[in-house]
Amino acid sequence: MSILRLSVLDQSPVSESSSGAQALADTLDLARLADALGYHRYWVAEHHGGGMIAGSSPEVLIGPIAAATRSLRVGSGGVMLPHYSPLKVAESFSILSGLFPGRIDLGLGRASGTDPMTTFALQRDRRQAAPDDFPQQLAELLAYLDDDFPPDHPFARLAALPGLPEAPEPWLLGSSPQSAIWAAQLGLPYAFADFINRDGAGIAADYRDRFDRGARLPEPRTAVAVWALCAEDADEAWRLTASHRMAMAMLMRGRPIPIPPVDKALRFLDTTGDSGRRRRIVAGDPPTVREGLEEVAREYGADEVIVVTITFDHAHRRRSYELIAEAFGLSSGLRAA
Repeated sequence: MSILRLSVLDQSPVSESSSGAQALADTLDLARLADALGYHRYWVAEHHGGGMIAGSSPEVLIGPIAAATRSLRVGSGGVMLPHYSPLKVAESFSILSGLFPGRIDLGLGRASGTDPMTTFALQRDRRQAAPDDFPQQLAELLAYLDDDFPPDHPFARLAALPGLPEAPEPWLLGSSPQSAIWAAQLGLPYAFADFINRDGAGIAADYRDRFDRGARLPEPRTAVAVWALCAEDADEAWRLTASHRMAMAMLMRGRPIPIPPVDKALRFLDTTGDSGRRRRIVAGDPPTVREGLEEVAREYGADEVIVVTITFDHAHRRRSYELIAEAFGLSSGLRAA
């Protein structure tokens, strides 16, 4: 496997007794840190409804993050395309690309990023359910980005996007087999959400087997997004995961909550007997987390790991990313340079 790239997926978690505004400020703070530490890219998520996540609009967050950093690629992890007009997405990310040349990623997802009622509230036309036409939406969006409409197509003139000649790099995101099939057919780079579905290694292999090398890229490119938390002490690292484990347990019950303090979360988990181990969590001291992330990357055949971390205390999240960077030699390499 080639040198493993490390990146960040930030969902802008809201801690109990804090606020969404503070969570967004923490996102900017963490992006600056990731830039200084030498992470490759920084993606922000799209989630709607509930008090757990403040990241509902990646296209709004990307600009401030890119302006506050120098080397990071910045993008969406991802834009939930079924909510939007493909033209509007193309124009928004074209503008971002024009402002920050060579640094903007457009990660695209099919999921709603929320519950059915919030999905309905996001619809512009509420007379009936929105059609399930993601493949058509995706094809239209790529035609805008590539200026690839037939000359007689009524939308052909709309491909003169505002940020040209700069353009975002499109990625397809997924946690199921169908997304891998579309990514392979279209020759797109593919990012699999292991933190949602830990059984995706076969899906990633299928993506590589089906990949159309003549479409956009000469070879398939796979990234895997993994939930991880690092601390100096392995027991402390696992203790700190309790906040996220309780929040996820409540989310699965249809009751999203802000990220709780560790002690409160531990009491909840002890009372309910819910260990929160249904999804993969890579937690421990620096050598353990490095070994765990490398193992997941090998499992997926990925050359990039996108690290997802949620803690109650923002300082612990910062420290986790620092320790992971040090474990992989990012920080020391940056200081040496």
